[in-house]
Amino acid sequence: MVRLDATLQSWKATRADAAQAVLDFPAGEMDFTPAEGLMTFRQIARHILEAGNALAGVMLDGETNMYTPDIRERFKTYYSGLADDASQEQLAAEMRASVERLCARLESHTAEYFAEIITRFDGQVVTRMEMLLMVKEHELTHRQQLFTYLRLKGIVPPTTRRKLAKK
Repeated sequence: MVRLDATLQSWKATRADAAQAVLDFPAGEMDFTPAEGLMTFRQIARHILEAGNALAGVMLDGETNMYTPDIRERFKTYYSGLADDASQEQLAAEMRASVERLCARLESHTAEYFAEIITRFDGQVVTRMEMLLMVKEHELTHRQQLFTYLRLKGIVPPTTRRKLAKK
């Protein structure tokens, strides 16, 4: 059985590490990309923020079928409204604040709510809990991209710093 509280705590930790990566990245280099065609560091961080807002937001608002032609446009209504040129501090703060708001809303729902079947944006039929897990897994993937970019700049990611501090 997957426990809601453990899932939300894990999501918050994942997001906190991504927000810390934003703060750790060299000032003035947020638009760094290691190769043409890849997202910049800033774009990845924004994607984490906005995708989390949209995917969790639409689910929280009771949507049961996200497999519609207009879903990408509807997702935009959940975006943060943060300026494209927001500072690292502003972006990291909004990343932290938004996951706290979403988790507070998610915590108020029952086990029955999370057992309800919905259709994801890709057509897969899942429970709301499975959708929530997908949102967290999605962020883990992109957090790792941020960490790779940190490593390319010679910076040790927050998770590794914590591990090293315990030794």
